[in-house]
Amino acid sequence: MYALQFVWDPIKFIDLGFFKLHFYSMMWIVAFVLGFYITKRIYKNEGQSDESLDSLFIYSVLGIMLGARLGHVIFYQSELITEDFFSIFLPFSFVDGIRFTGFQGLASHGAAIAMIISMYIYNKKVLKKTVLWILDRVVIPVALGAIFVRIGNFINSEIIGKETGSDFGVVFKQLGETAPRHPAQLYEAFCYIFVFLILFFFYWKTKKSEQQGFLFGLFLVLLWTVRFFVEYVKVSQGGIEEYFGNVLSTGQLLSIPFIIIGLYFMFVYKPKTQLQ
Repeated sequence: MYALQFVWDPIKFIDLGFFKLHFYSMMWIVAFVLGFYITKRIYKNEGQSDESLDSLFIYSVLGIMLGARLGHVIFYQSELITEDFFSIFLPFSFVDGIRFTGFQGLASHGAAIAMIISMYIYNKKVLKKTVLWILDRVVIPVALGAIFVRIGNFINSEIIGKETGSDFGVVFKQLGETAPRHPAQLYEAFCYIFVFLILFFFYWKTKKSEQQGFLFGLFLVLLWTVRFFVEYVKVSQGGIEEYFGNVLSTGQLLSIPFIIIGLYFMFVYKPKTQLQ
């Protein structure tokens, strides 16, 4: 009866005495390190300098982290603005004293918007090509990073799935539960592997990187199509769905515009300038 159940009760951090090393944070570090390595290969292939790569790393880290945090607050936890404002930007809670919490709440939609904005600034100040040139290339390591972020969510027992209603599933013991749930985080992580491989293939094995906006559009379509369907087995995090009759979750509602934008860049967009 219980053969299909998996009880998940992990150690979330290593206590070093002076510092707690959280595995969730380690997943973000792995994502950025692997992303840097892949981008370095791409930049070398494109004949770009190491200096421009270093600047890209800084803009990416700051943009994605800040955007992911603000996206979570705006779309899912807006009460923090009035109840614990400084916790939005700092890994501490200031309610009933000061507690180190880490950044508990990062939204992929916010990260995507911030990535586009930060790449616009990066391109204008450093690269001086086109925004779509860099977006077509940076989405490849971003897709890889998304895998590890979702694994981190699983480690933290957050963004959980709905109860399966059967013997199949994962029991998140640290949440005090006994009923098995869908491991929605792992569903997403598994699907993102294929998103990354498809983008990787299109960049290295085809000439689609010469079509401005195609890889960026493909990334938007693939990633948020995965997100849209996984949301059906995921516990809603709340947000804006109540304003739309609760027909779709907030995650699904926010995914639809990204999919439409992606299709536009894949099949409709015509660049005004050609790549040099």
